[in-house]
Amino acid sequence: MNRTYYALGDSMSIDAYAGGPGQGAASLLADELGYDLRMLAADGATSDGVVREQLRAVDSPPHLITLTMGGNDLVEALFRDPATVERAIERVAANADTVLGTLRAKSTPTTPIVITTVYDPSDGTADLSALGMPPWPAGLAVLDRLNATLRAAAQRHGALVADVHARFLGHGLTAGDVTQPDARPEPRELWYCGAIEPNAWGAMAIRDAWRDALQTAGAVFAEA
Repeated sequence: MNRTYYALGDSMSIDAYAGGPGQGAASLLADELGYDLRMLAADGATSDGVVREQLRAVDSPPHLITLTMGGNDLVEALFRDPATVERAIERVAANADTVLGTLRAKSTPTTPIVITTVYDPSDGTADLSALGMPPWPAGLAVLDRLNATLRAAAQRHGALVADVHARFLGHGLTAGDVTQPDARPEPRELWYCGAIEPNAWGAMAIRDAWRDALQTAGAVFAEA
């Protein structure tokens, strides 16, 4: 029986920065599990975009869903006006409830939905200048609040959490030049390219984080 896997969200899910077709996190997971991937995630997507454009494209019952969103909401707020960050987190919280609630209604109670925490290319240093971004002294605390918001939404809607934030620590600025463009750089400990995008090694790590989250719910996943 064909099993449908919907990947919603932003560039953490897609193939483009990991080396092309079949190399991104969602493609890797679909290939490993033998699922039919419906790639709805899009480069630069905010949580508003997931609600407006991606959610309506879920047109058949999902057997698996992954969601990566929230990071671009913070980046947009930073460049527009750091004072709008709290509103951005509130917007992500509301949109997460809409997305997860709608996805749960479109699926069964045991269908795995995996929501993904947002990583930190600065590796906890808060040195955004190396990423080509303006200073943001409160950035680490804001990212913690965003990820807490995503975890809380997952709990409300019976979703799983893949802690990509924790997995990626030590694989950003402290591992090398995150702005480099290579999808498969040396050293392999560097998981970013283009400042904030997951390269091939990063895509594999996101795939692994999703797999780990699914394995923690093995009985539920087996029934989906």
